[in-house]
Amino acid sequence: MNDFITSAPRARDVFRRHFAKYVFVLASCCMGPLALAQAPSTILAPGQSLGIFLDIGPVPNLRDLGGYVTSGGDVVARGKVYRSNEFYAMDSANLIKLQALKLKTDYDLRTPAEINSQPDKIPPEMKYVRLNVMADEDLIVTPDQIGGLFQNPKLASQKLGGAKGVEASFVRLYRDFVSLSSAQQSYRILFLSLSDAANLPGVFHCTNGKDRTGWGAAALLTFLGVPKDEVLADYLRSNNYLLPMHQKEIDAFIAGGGDPGVPSALFGVKREYLEASFDEMYSRYGTIERYFSESLKINDSQQKRLRNMYLTHNRSS
Repeated sequence: MNDFITSAPRARDVFRRHFAKYVFVLASCCMGPLALAQAPSTILAPGQSLGIFLDIGPVPNLRDLGGYVTSGGDVVARGKVYRSNEFYAMDSANLIKLQALKLKTDYDLRTPAEINSQPDKIPPEMKYVRLNVMADEDLIVTPDQIGGLFQNPKLASQKLGGAKGVEASFVRLYRDFVSLSSAQQSYRILFLSLSDAANLPGVFHCTNGKDRTGWGAAALLTFLGVPKDEVLADYLRSNNYLLPMHQKEIDAFIAGGGDPGVPSALFGVKREYLEASFDEMYSRYGTIERYFSESLKINDSQQKRLRNMYLTHNRSS
């Protein structure tokens, strides 16, 4: 009985994905390029992976931020802004599939070291914007060093302080997403750019698309009026897409004698991480609007333009 209860929802999810893909293919045959650009984000439930749906293996965390209903009854428009993990492992076939989204701008939130190590591979027509959120961050272990550190699981566990150490580091990091000058400047540029139709559709990402990208997505959805429980659910969905992608690394780390809690704390997300950003933001500014105006220096008229760009009264959008 327990197995049936556990597996039935999964079976329904699989059926829905296959049915949605069937509808998408049928629509693309009948409607051509327009369907390819619009149907995926319209057919899927909010927060579901377009990377998986479009069979773009390297970007399982590619997701539309649209589709969520706000507390005021408006709907966040689909097909305008996406979140993702990095585009490093893309091949020509993947790039063709990505072009179905008609993306105009790629906002890369990674450090120069991360970018130099694994540069994005994107369609030539896309504009590329670098925004180093963590430029002012003083890290014991930088993101680009994680892979090398994982070659020695026992040493990594010791240096990172085990799972608890990793979790504490991420809590501090998420607070810094709000307080660091480099983060404030990066998110200001990102949100102002995303309010300009000439740059849309746009996609923003970091390495795994969960931390720097996670706060960016959460801040934007919160600003637009999406309830906090929906924002948290969207954030936590990264676990569904990233942990399977890193499964081989996770298994090897544990087999090598590493702290078994470290990989999920590092490659996944936890509610307390994002709550740290919210706590820092509300403690400093009181409201999301004041965070935008006082921290990000996005004034009232710019905030209005951002809302007008993404909010619609039509729930079918």
